[in-house]
Amino acid sequence: MIPTSFDYVRAGSVREALNLLAAGDGSKVIAGGHSLLPMMRFRLVQAPRLVDISRLDELRGVQEHKKGVRIGSTTPYVDLADSPILKERCPVVAEVAAGIADIQVRNRGTLGGSLAHADPASDMPAVLIALDAEFQLRSKKGGRRTVKAREFFKGPFTTELGEDELLTDILIDGMKRRRAAYLSFDQAASGYALVGCCAVLARKRATVSEIAVAYTGLGEVAFLAPAFAQVIDTKGDLAVVEKAARETLADLDVPGDLHAPSDYRRHLAVVAAKRAVALAYERAGA
Repeated sequence: MIPTSFDYVRAGSVREALNLLAAGDGSKVIAGGHSLLPMMRFRLVQAPRLVDISRLDELRGVQEHKKGVRIGSTTPYVDLADSPILKERCPVVAEVAAGIADIQVRNRGTLGGSLAHADPASDMPAVLIALDAEFQLRSKKGGRRTVKAREFFKGPFTTELGEDELLTDILIDGMKRRRAAYLSFDQAASGYALVGCCAVLARKRATVSEIAVAYTGLGEVAFLAPAFAQVIDTKGDLAVVEKAARETLADLDVPGDLHAPSDYRRHLAVVAAKRAVALAYERAGA
């Protein structure tokens, strides 16, 4: 199909982009365009105007922030995968970015665009939820505000982001003694996760002292799984991890489709959790 007609403006600054969004006319922000343009082609989204922020240097790059990192929203995946700062301070983000889709998508697709799109099978939401990251939002009227990743995703393709707001930065605290791992089973053609699981944990000697586990691909939104708190004070026992995964799944209406029936997705969710926690545990002891 062909998109409906629309105007196009390339913003010369963040201020100009915010002024354009403040008009409240349904304008959409575009950076890489890998998510928005296909939806416009199928007329799932109809926007009267596209505001292009892809060339705003102030929204791009990875910098040190306190003991963690600050990532500009228009930073493409390829820059995340190659970032020395991320590899040192939060390597799981670089690892996941390096495995997303194909080289064409990684060169053009942006972290902020993926987060704002909020696809239920996207990888990064689960990673940033497990890391307890924060997102900085800006609007002309409301100024700046910060929203936790754990509160940002509201449903499929629905977020806390207002119509006049721009996602500008992603903030991740220092890992300290924490280590992380992400494991996903992907649909071969699309590269999206049938199930993905991110585990972030710390240990004292051989005992888990802190853990956060988040899933993607199991429902309408990526989410934190509190049941994994029972892994604390164990030695990363996989039997406990499996129990926590099954408790998490017990209350979920896990969708099925031609790529993965519901029961198979449930099985993958248990396997993904066990592998992610085991790898994070191993890394925490290194």
